[in-house]
Amino acid sequence: MKSRLYERMKAERQADIDSKTQDKADIAWGNQIRSYVFEPYTLIKDHRTNHETGNVRAIMDGEVDEFIFAWLRAQGTRKEESA
Repeated sequence: MKSRLYERMKAERQADIDSKTQDKADIAWGNQIRSYVFEPYTLIKDHRTNHETGNVRAIMDGEVDEFIFAWLRAQGTRKEESA
């Protein structure tokens, strides 16, 4: 009896993990979240939100608030569209 319960719990846990990971994309060229261009011009573009900036130095120094806010705005518009 214990072994059947254990197997059922194990199958449920694996199903939960599988459902969470099915949305993940492959780590391959063209699937990146952001592109960084340092030469010959400077540009950072977030491909999820289409937000971009030319201030590479600030972003590399950790000032990523504008990308966070762009992502939050994009999440808000997605929720409004689905409602």
